Amino acid sequence: MGSKSRILVIDDEPGILRFLKYALVANNFEVESARSAQTAIRYIATQIPDLIVLDLRLPDGDGKDVIRQVREWSDVPIIVVSACDREREKVAAFDLGADDFVTKPFGVGELMARIRAALRNRVARRSESPVARIADVEIDNLRHRVKRAGKERRLTPKEFELLAFLARHAGAVATHGQILTAIWGPAHAADIAYLRVHIGRLRRKIEDDPDDPKIVRTEPGIGYRIAEPAELGAKD
Repeated sequence: MGSKSRILVIDDEPGILRFLKYALVANNFEVESARSAQTAIRYIATQIPDLIVLDLRLPDGDGKDVIRQVREWSDVPIIVVSACDREREKVAAFDLGADDFVTKPFGVGELMARIRAALRNRVARRSESPVARIADVEIDNLRHRVKRAGKERRLTPKEFELLAFLARHAGAVATHGQILTAIWGPAHAADIAYLRVHIGRLRRKIEDDPDDPKIVRTEPGIGYRIAEPAELGAKD
């Protein structure tokens, strides 16, 4: 990134676009805008913004389709800004690869804090090792792919982020709050039940027996950790 991060705002409401542009410029960001999904996709593919602020209701489609398409080839941070506060919509956006979700109306300070956090997380991801290994599990951080014993396991973007985060902290316990804040943002730091659901889905894809996990271990009342090499090599 240059001296100023470039933010793409995708929203079809002129008032919202003016408000966000003023707020972002005042916080030392460069701002571009798109009022439709197709215009946004073309811009993202050619101009490569540093972060996207996305409304889910667009005149030519659903904003979740934008997330789905962008995540096929880019890890650019995506913050959804929507008047819809239904949990189902939030879960769908996160599962497709959104980095955060802000419900309208919102405070400028809150949005700026989440944008700065998402940009910091992206820098941290890009500085990590291209490939991490946990026993016979291979995590390709560049291609966002996971293999177990040489066979690819298809993870959702959030499942991949969750596994990669735990792998970066191998040898230490990651608390519920640390994981939730890193993957879903500070507004979700207390959503422990939601985290358990995703851990369960991840285990079904990488563990031999999800009900008796060997790789992603639970620390009761605290959080999760990646098993130590000795544990992974131990016989039942």
